[in-house]
Amino acid sequence: MLVELYVQDAFYESIDEKQFPVVGENYIDPVTWQNWINNWFEYLYTDLISQHQAIAFAQSYEMGLRFTDDTEIQQLNHTYRYKNKPTDVLAFASLEEMTPRSLQLSPDSPLYLGDIVVSINTAIRQATQQGHSLADELVWLVSHGFLHLLGWDHPDAASLTRMLMKQVELLRLVGIKINIDLAEII
Repeated sequence: MLVELYVQDAFYESIDEKQFPVVGENYIDPVTWQNWINNWFEYLYTDLISQHQAIAFAQSYEMGLRFTDDTEIQQLNHTYRYKNKPTDVLAFASLEEMTPRSLQLSPDSPLYLGDIVVSINTAIRQATQQGHSLADELVWLVSHGFLHLLGWDHPDAASLTRMLMKQVELLRLVGIKINIDLAEII
């Protein structure tokens, strides 16, 4: 199985290095994101099947990943979640319900999972507060959004704790050890 990832790093392309000098050393290239997303998907696919939450089988899958700023993510948050404030990550799942793929699609067509949008501004603030690198924070946020694309949610403290623990597993899977104070997040 393959998840084809489309990375839009518009924020990186237009960033003022004087304003955010830390970004250059924390840049994660699209090929690395692609590899990590595929590792996560393979790891989670068995979990999804065992919990009867399996997404529709396809030969391949697609998703988008966009890095942006607080202004754009605030607009998206206001438009789609009716919250007029910036946030760290938004996930726009195309498969709200895990249903079989449409018979109208070719079996060779990739199944679109959705899009993840991350605010670099908020990620920088949170990385500073948590005492880890911007790169680690970005991976943390993308893993959170990715779980949402696959149907995970956190309507209560118990489900949020399970989701955050799964994020820790995903980061470890790609060799990142992050110190997150879950009590502070929950």
